[in-house]
Amino acid sequence: MMLALVATVLAQPCPTRASWPTEDWPVALVDAQAKAKEIKELEDYLFTLVGKDEDREGLRTEGLVIIKSGKLVYERYGKGFDATKRHLSWSVAKSISSALVGIAVKEGVLTLDDSICNHLPEFAGRPVCGITVKDTITFATGLGWQEEYEDEVYQVSSVIAMLFGSGHRDQLGFILNEKLVAAPGERWSYSTGDAQVASAVAKRALSRKHGNDAFWKVLFDKIGMSRTVFEEDSKGTPMGGSMVYATPRDFAKFGWLFINDGCWNGERLLPEGWVASSTTPSKPFIESTKKGEPSGYSWWLNRELTTRELPYPWKNSPHDAYGAIGHWGQYIMVVPSAELVVVRTGDDRDDYVDEDKLITLSLAVAQ
Repeated sequence: MMLALVATVLAQPCPTRASWPTEDWPVALVDAQAKAKEIKELEDYLFTLVGKDEDREGLRTEGLVIIKSGKLVYERYGKGFDATKRHLSWSVAKSISSALVGIAVKEGVLTLDDSICNHLPEFAGRPVCGITVKDTITFATGLGWQEEYEDEVYQVSSVIAMLFGSGHRDQLGFILNEKLVAAPGERWSYSTGDAQVASAVAKRALSRKHGNDAFWKVLFDKIGMSRTVFEEDSKGTPMGGSMVYATPRDFAKFGWLFINDGCWNGERLLPEGWVASSTTPSKPFIESTKKGEPSGYSWWLNRELTTRELPYPWKNSPHDAYGAIGHWGQYIMVVPSAELVVVRTGDDRDDYVDEDKLITLSLAVAQ
């Protein structure tokens, strides 16, 4: 009785909203005349193309959506995109895969302390069974993964070999045949392979309860991302490290889910405390990394780590900001204190968006 009473007292209620954008976002565009200066600064930065189109120079924005307090306040597209066209997420998918693990925890079909082999029994008896589910969402599996991109041949890059080379037909097998080079849970090392394992574990666990369309039943349909495409390899393994397709408006719904503590329209989808844990620097990052943006449960964080002498990475942005960030300029930036979600999609090849500038310029337009 006492334990039940304590649990009730500590339970966090879901936020209430006048409306939820399950069908689409309420539109309340900022006054273009009143915000002319701020809009020009934002668009000059993100939408000014340089050089020949085929050279892909500079920042090449294909979509930009700004959500403020649950309303779409700014939207612009380029390069043939519009509000109806899906865009490839690249590594933004990692944050989505992490959330699907969280939903599986909420559904009671796995725990973070589970061995991955509890859900991937074909690997039972191998050293990789020492990897926990939590290790997969904190980039701490200890696998000898080489996170290199198009500047390297696939013999060097684990990612290229998995997606386009020798590992593309059975990507889970390719990842888990990597040797352990560190004890699971001890070393942080950014890895598309880790995220892919996380999505595979989530699918196996959730499918036992919800069937093969589990990701849509427990997340995408519920928050209105029903047209999402989650690519799989020929073995049916979800490619949760990089291959999710959705519109910028729908990616923004995922950010809005996190602003609302993992709740949607009165229903809790993520466990209580999951968003807070997701946006806290992970123990493997803190203990094994001396540089870079802090990482939580596959989110990048604007956090200061005095013990590692790491300042706030986005020094002009609110300290509670965090983001899902993908190759070639994909972003879901979340600022809970401002009730702000910014989604930017692009095709940047020789330049990188300054996350701090993206947030501050977007705030100036939205406020």
